[in-house]
Amino acid sequence: MQIHPTLQKIINKVHKYHSVRYDIVDNTISLTTPEDKGFGVRFEVGNKEFIVSADQWHSHFDMAEEEDALGCFAFLLSDACRLRIEYQKEEPIKWTIQSFENGKWVDDSSTGRFNFRFWQTTRVQYFQNTLIKSK
Repeated sequence: MQIHPTLQKIINKVHKYHSVRYDIVDNTISLTTPEDKGFGVRFEVGNKEFIVSADQWHSHFDMAEEEDALGCFAFLLSDACRLRIEYQKEEPIKWTIQSFENGKWVDDSSTGRFNFRFWQTTRVQYFQNTLIKSK
């Protein structure tokens, strides 16, 4: 199987982290870390773009933006990032990537489903990878 050069760059970097597991299917690499409150991340090489994902949150990058896509992928694996998921009952409805800036968590971007039960109480859960240390 021929591995896309961008995916090979990721594999070369994650080999030094012995606790990381990864799978490659087609042109997508999925990583999981051993943290209890961590989250899986994916990097997909499409026909015209890269897609970086954390659970249902995702971001698209043009092929000319490979370094930005790889940077986003690394950010998701770092302790400077966390994933905020909002639930109604047990159903996740919104995924927000947050960054740690000036001593507090700041929302970066969100992906969500249309909430037909907007009157119901939501609960929030946070997930964080710490594979890459920010300091």
